[in-house]
Amino acid sequence: MTTVEQVFDLYSAQEPEGWRVELVEGEVCLTSVNDGQHAEIVADLRDQLTVPDPDRRVSAYTGIGLRVPPGGPGERAEGRVVPDLILATRGSFGNALVWQTPDPVLLVAEVTSPVTAHRDRVRKARAYARAGIPVYLLIDREAGEAVVHSEPCGGGYGHKSVHRLGTLVPLPAPVPRTLETTAL
Repeated sequence: MTTVEQVFDLYSAQEPEGWRVELVEGEVCLTSVNDGQHAEIVADLRDQLTVPDPDRRVSAYTGIGLRVPPGGPGERAEGRVVPDLILATRGSFGNALVWQTPDPVLLVAEVTSPVTAHRDRVRKARAYARAGIPVYLLIDREAGEAVVHSEPCGGGYGHKSVHRLGTLVPLPAPVPRTLETTAL
């Protein structure tokens, strides 16, 4: 019998350029190239999250794969996710591993698309909480909201704040910054 890990490995080995293969809560997910607006939002977030750090202690990363704990009862497969943006201690990913530990991650950000919105809102929020990632920032284009999840505990986050896009969005420690979302 073929396992979900074997299917994931098969898809990953044949991943078309510009596509992303993830394993989220036991399901293999194939996501296409993002649109230009998506790329602009990620670039804006990267700029805002790294500018207030003149000592360059943190870096913003794209295209980094993270290992996350299995999702629920009976699920044995460790998850594999590729957030749109990761903020982590500088030098955290200087190794040759394809799938990194989430330990040094301070914040992950996802920008929704019609195909990924439910996964980003629900399943990835649980995955990031299980991994102990302190802050999960979701830019929900369809809802016109920036959602800040913090205080990971088990399979969820203890705190969630929702802000309309176009407003100032405060981020909690360990990334105490305020994002300007007018351009998002």
